Amino acid sequence: MALESAIDLVKIELPVDEDSVILTGDVTIGLVLVDIVNGFCTVGAGHLAPKVPDKQISRMVDESAQLARTFCEKKWPVFAFLDTHYPDVPEPPYPPHCIAGTDEANLVPALQWLENKSNVTLRRKDCIDGFVGSFEKDGSNVFVDWVKKHQIEAVLVVGICTDICVLDFVCSALSARNRGHVTPLRDVIVYSGASATFDLPIHVARNIPGALAHPQELMQHIGLYMAKSRGAKVVSKVSFAASKKA
Repeated sequence: MALESAIDLVKIELPVDEDSVILTGDVTIGLVLVDIVNGFCTVGAGHLAPKVPDKQISRMVDESAQLARTFCEKKWPVFAFLDTHYPDVPEPPYPPHCIAGTDEANLVPALQWLENKSNVTLRRKDCIDGFVGSFEKDGSNVFVDWVKKHQIEAVLVVGICTDICVLDFVCSALSARNRGHVTPLRDVIVYSGASATFDLPIHVARNIPGALAHPQELMQHIGLYMAKSRGAKVVSKVSFAASKKA
């Protein structure tokens, strides 16, 4: 079966019905940016960066940057995860990537301005799951503290990779919400237009020891499906409107 036919079959058998969301500020919402760093998004920036320009990743960066601009203009809270690793601490099954102190671990150029914004919290994480990576040695959690500080009721999640770091964070945030550990968070929303994953065709993976094939369109769909199956809301359109309380 051709890959295109397989993807179409998966989409038929495992549909992801996407909604739209209008953000007014009546519900306190925070923007969560997952790993939009050079090491995953900038062509040639590292082992896990795209080798050539990638439309899905480029769109994710553009959409995320636009959302971040709007959130900052409105002074709404923004939380950005930055994948950051130490050379002597491997993260199997992945090759070394986003090493601390290198440009791989920094935000892409389109988002670097976030570092100087007072409404933005940056969190460098050394594991796939940003929720787990937010734990401090004393047991506190930077993400949980951010939610409670701003009394965030919903988070809009964007970034890369949809089926890996984004999905793991979403699942953990939902589990924590269900257990009452991240009050007052109610909704975890994934915006498909500002999420992306990488492409590793099977004919390429076969020539890389230990690598698994990772067809981009298929895995993007599976990531969104799994997020929704865990209780996240998946949306294909995000818009802004004036507060109804005004």
